[in-house]
Amino acid sequence: MANGNLQFRVATPDDAAQIQKLVQSAFRAEDSRKNWTGDMTLASQFSVKVEEIMSNITKPDSAYLIATDENGVLKGSVGVSKRDADLARIYMLAVDQHHHRGGIGRKVLAYAEDYCQQRWSVSKLGLNALSSRHELILWYIRCGYRKTGELTPFPREWFAGLSLPGDLCFVELEKDLNRGAPAVEET
Repeated sequence: MANGNLQFRVATPDDAAQIQKLVQSAFRAEDSRKNWTGDMTLASQFSVKVEEIMSNITKPDSAYLIATDENGVLKGSVGVSKRDADLARIYMLAVDQHHHRGGIGRKVLAYAEDYCQQRWSVSKLGLNALSSRHELILWYIRCGYRKTGELTPFPREWFAGLSLPGDLCFVELEKDLNRGAPAVEET
């Protein structure tokens, strides 16, 4: 399936190592936009194991979706999972650091939304973003997500030894996929 010059598909176990490298480098990449990446000391410590990616590729009601260019080079990826009959989660949206600000993230997100709606017939999507990444949260809001008011604790134990802000957490966001759909007239 093509979207502009991107090709989308569901990842296979053979893609796990490549996705792991993409996610890790994208999450560690610096960005000149203020408050986009948040604390670079924390970002530079981010790591994900190939086994974690593999688990999400092979788990039922879960997938990694990947976007490649016309030559098959990985440009973006995102994890998706069905949580219940009406809700899917999106996680670890990543774009090759050399292609940030080119619209790939928005295309990958849109593809993930369509995939979840078509594959699982969900009407809501959830995701979270680190509270220090203010501009990223605003980007998700521009993409139609809204803050739910819920905050999820940050796993401080994974980053022992780092001086972290006391209020660091994950901001939960949600998107209603049926919002804005035309009303159905009763006959």
